[in-house]
Amino acid sequence: MKKIYHILPALLLVISLVSCSKAEGKKQGENNNEYADGTGIVEIGKDEKPETLPQSEDKATSGNEKQGKILIAYFTWAENTVTSDVDAVTSASVKAPGNVAMLASWIAEETQGELFAIKVTEPYPADWDECLSRANQEKTDGIHPELLQTVSNIDEYDVMFLGYPNWWYSCPMAILSFIEENQLSDKEIYLFCSHGTGGLARSVQDISAALPESAIISDNVFDVYEDDVASAKEDLLSWLDKLKEE
Repeated sequence: MKKIYHILPALLLVISLVSCSKAEGKKQGENNNEYADGTGIVEIGKDEKPETLPQSEDKATSGNEKQGKILIAYFTWAENTVTSDVDAVTSASVKAPGNVAMLASWIAEETQGELFAIKVTEPYPADWDECLSRANQEKTDGIHPELLQTVSNIDEYDVMFLGYPNWWYSCPMAILSFIEENQLSDKEIYLFCSHGTGGLARSVQDISAALPESAIISDNVFDVYEDDVASAKEDLLSWLDKLKEE
């Protein structure tokens, strides 16, 4: 019995030394399998080969490069007119935020894209008939009105939603001004439109003709009758879901 008491401390000392040695060896082995990836330390498992790590990183980087930002550019009459008559502002003809702006806000909310309002330097009349008269003159004479600003970082966007109302069986000429003043080559472009009884008319054809050849414009266009815009959110979201499947 006394011999056991004498042996136990020696055994415990040996076991302790062996444990420490194994722990140190394990620690060194783990350190040999650690690689810095620029954001932290990545530990390679037993069955993984260190040379596979760069391939994984390259694949992730390649995927991220394909995921550009989304821009929702839109033109709406309500943001392109100046009125001093309160009755005109609150009438059915001019009502903030405007049908197209409302659609644009829903798209931005769903896609996390950035909004850009297309605005002309010379506002349109607040009277609808006068506004249409000027719009018709611009279309007839091929006048593309000057815009207040362009998108300074247009190269950052791979996908663009372009919204407009139907004016004189086409798009407002300010849309063509936007296309001319911004580099839209190689962009994926999706159109959305608010209209009256004229529907889309020639708006899609006119916009397509104005775009660079390398731009990719979808033939899946969202359009809604102007009086139905306020209740069209679910239809718009369904449209966006379908675009994700394309």
